[in-house]
Amino acid sequence: MPSDLAILREEISDLKSTLQEKTITIESQEIEIERLETELRLLRLKLFAPKSEKIALDDPEGQSRLFNEAEAASGEEEEPSGEIEVASHQRKKGGRRPLPEKLLRIEQVHDIPEEQKVCACGCQLTRIGQEVTEELDIIPRQARVIRHIRPKYACKHCEGIESGKAVQIAPPPVQLLPKTIATPGLLASVVVEKFADGLPLYRQAARFAREGIEISRATLSNWVVKVGTRCFPLIDALKENLQASLLINADETPVQVLGEPGRANTTKSYMWLFRGMPPPGPVVIFDYRTTRSAEEILKEYLTGYTGCVQTDGYIGYEVLSELSVKHAGCWAHARRKFVEVVQAAEKVARKAKERRGGNAGVAALKIRRLYELEQMAKDRQLTGADLVNFRREHAQPLLKEFKGWLEARIGSTPPKGLLGTAMNYTLKQWKRLVVYVDDPNVGLDNNPAENAIRPFAVGRKNWLFAGSPAGARASAALYSLVETAKANGLEPYRYLRFVFERLPYAATPEDYRKLTPLYLDRDEFEAENPGGVI
Repeated sequence: MPSDLAILREEISDLKSTLQEKTITIESQEIEIERLETELRLLRLKLFAPKSEKIALDDPEGQSRLFNEAEAASGEEEEPSGEIEVASHQRKKGGRRPLPEKLLRIEQVHDIPEEQKVCACGCQLTRIGQEVTEELDIIPRQARVIRHIRPKYACKHCEGIESGKAVQIAPPPVQLLPKTIATPGLLASVVVEKFADGLPLYRQAARFAREGIEISRATLSNWVVKVGTRCFPLIDALKENLQASLLINADETPVQVLGEPGRANTTKSYMWLFRGMPPPGPVVIFDYRTTRSAEEILKEYLTGYTGCVQTDGYIGYEVLSELSVKHAGCWAHARRKFVEVVQAAEKVARKAKERRGGNAGVAALKIRRLYELEQMAKDRQLTGADLVNFRREHAQPLLKEFKGWLEARIGSTPPKGLLGTAMNYTLKQWKRLVVYVDDPNVGLDNNPAENAIRPFAVGRKNWLFAGSPAGARASAALYSLVETAKANGLEPYRYLRFVFERLPYAATPEDYRKLTPLYLDRDEFEAENPGGVI
């Protein structure tokens, strides 16, 4: 028979075991509660807060030692060797910016009366200078009707028997859209307002109605589809230049398209974007597809390409490994995931914030250091081998330290939490994230593609969907022309009007090529559009 003492010891051991299990369960539940709270906080931020990634990060060393930081989250961090001097910034003078010189100026002289131009001593006052102030005046757009008059001629003597023509008349003028009232200027205005300014066609129709002009939304839509289709040869010319780029930025975004065969109207389609920098200038191409599957479109655009492609971490871009291209990642996406943790932890309990949000803030701070280095290289105008050497000397040590920091913490961080997700994403993308160090043509992030696709995303909030697959393809063509024109310093309206006037006469691939923003005859364009280049 066991003694009473042995029984008590056994009971105490069981209670300790139960208490330990309960403690583990409570800690696990606390971690899960924290994860759910941060995800709820992040969801509320995405729904209601300003879409900004700017956060206040603790930096105990201050800005005077940007790359010699001592992290607040832990004491074992090793300081990167070497220091970099940061040049002081000069503040720009405040005040109103001058109005563009290309604007028409109407001078109004406000002079004193003649009797006041005589001094009290009796001498005539001498003009010693003047003060000039400028105001900006806006005249609402003016619509005009162009009447094409074609006189008719007939011979009253033979009544056309000798010539075989009873009535002779000049041929009608060539139109981009035959048998419509749309001039190149009107079409360019409609296209720019929709694809550059995000103004839906129904609002444009309402604006025309206020001006006393009745043009239905259906008519405008029909014009946009037809003119976009007429521009397909220009897009083919742009595609031929894409593969000459040393770097191509790629991205994709959802779009809802009605009337797709065999698909519900609520099914997502996608607008893909490729941005390259071939000589003589940048090219932006939008391409509508019914799926987000990247294999088909990437092989179509990039087969035979030997440069570098920069993307976000979407798994569909894994197919790039089959195409023998260099694949670079995006630090902006990696940073965004850590910033989300910090933002979501702002109103979570202090204990939870210290355990999770603090490390996320450290990670975001480390990534910010990389951006500060890139800005320094830009300020120094470093390119080519000089830029690569700068990155290897200053960024590479930071990257090595950051990777070690991540690997040391990933094992103790819940993988399903926001911080664990951010860490796993960064480590999984690491080989692509460090590609930029050795390639002077590659930047830290895929922002060139995101910036180019943003006008489409903004417009989509207004027009919501494309009315048909033909409309989506036409929209892709027109977005391509508008964004490529902007990227090459051309004002979209003047460029499109110039192109629409000449497009009916284009017949060969070379004719279309010369109408693209890359190979436009700038002298001819300037002569017809003074001040057309920004």
